Amino acid sequence: MNARIAPHAPVELDSDAVVRSARTVIAAEAAAIRALEPRIGRDFVEACRAILGCQGRVVVSGMGKSGHIGRKIAATLASTGTPAFFVHPGEASHGDLGMIQPQDVVLAVSYSGETDELLFILPVLKRQGTVLVAMTGNARSSLATQANVHLDVSVAAEACPLGLAPTTSTTACLVMGDALAVSLLEARGFTSEDFARSHPAGSLGRRLLLRISDVMHTGAGIPSIGQGASLAEALVEMTHKHLGMTAVVDAQGRLTGVFTDGDLRRALDDDAVDLRSVAVADLMTHRPKTITADKLAIEAAQLMEKHQIHALLVVDGDHRVVGALNIHDLLRARVV
Repeated sequence: MNARIAPHAPVELDSDAVVRSARTVIAAEAAAIRALEPRIGRDFVEACRAILGCQGRVVVSGMGKSGHIGRKIAATLASTGTPAFFVHPGEASHGDLGMIQPQDVVLAVSYSGETDELLFILPVLKRQGTVLVAMTGNARSSLATQANVHLDVSVAAEACPLGLAPTTSTTACLVMGDALAVSLLEARGFTSEDFARSHPAGSLGRRLLLRISDVMHTGAGIPSIGQGASLAEALVEMTHKHLGMTAVVDAQGRLTGVFTDGDLRRALDDDAVDLRSVAVADLMTHRPKTITADKLAIEAAQLMEKHQIHALLVVDGDHRVVGALNIHDLLRARVV
C-alpha cells in the first residue's frame, strides 16, 4: 500500500519579504542586461554577418532551460525575416541531425558551454562545414572554443538565492537573442508589412494586410438609389441592405450624396419637411466621406472615428460607387 503524502503545512506569507525578494530579482536581472551592452562589438557583428550570409536557415539548439530560450529565439528570428527553427540536441543525435545542412548556421545556446548533447554533435557539424555560433557564459568552454563565433552572455550571479535555478542567465540569453533578431531585421530592411505577412492571423496582420476590397459589400449588396427617389424608396433600400445608409447616384452611377439614419432623424425633427412628398436628394448629405477599395481596412476605421460616422461608400477613380461597408463589417473582420 502506497504511503500517503502529507500536504505541505500552510506558510505564513511575509508581504514585505516577498516584495523585497521580487525587487532583488528584477534588479539583478536588469544589471545583467546592462552588462551585456559593452560586449556588443566585433563578435556580435560577425554573428550577424554569418547569419545574413546564410544560404540555408538558422538552426537553434539547446538543452533544458537553454532549450526553452532557444525555441523563443528561433521563433523571433523566423517572424522577423530570418528563416529559423529549433532542433533538440538530444534528438539530433538520433536522426534529427539530418535536418541541419552545410549551408545552415547553427546557434547553440548553453550557459555552461559544456552541454554533452551539444558537444556530441559538434564533430558532425564541423565535418560538414556548418557555421557554428555559440551563446555561452564561459568563453573558455568547449562549445565556445570550437565555435566560429562566440557571444558572451555571462552573468555575475543567478537571481535565484540558491544560485541553482537558471534565472539571470536565461534572461541574458533571451536579450542577446532579441538583439540579434532586431539587428538582423534592420539590416534586411524588414518592414511592418513583412512582419504582418508572417502573422496573417494576428491583429497586426489584419491591420496591415486587410484591404477595403476584402470587407466591403459589392454588387447587389450596395445600397443605392437614384437622385429622383422618394424618401420611402430610400428607407426600403436602407432596410434591405442593413448598412444604415444608401448611396444616391446620378444616371451614370456617380455618387452625388448619401442618405443616412442621421439624415432621417434630422428630417423627422424638421416640421417644415413634408415626409410624404420630399425627394431624398433634398435631405441627403451632399459631400459624403468616401474611400477607395485599395486602401487598408484600418484606414476606414480611422476615417469613421475621425468624422464620427459608422459607414462608408467605396468609390473608383470616376467617383462611381463600387462598394459599401460599415463599422460592423470592420468588427467582424477584427480590424477594430
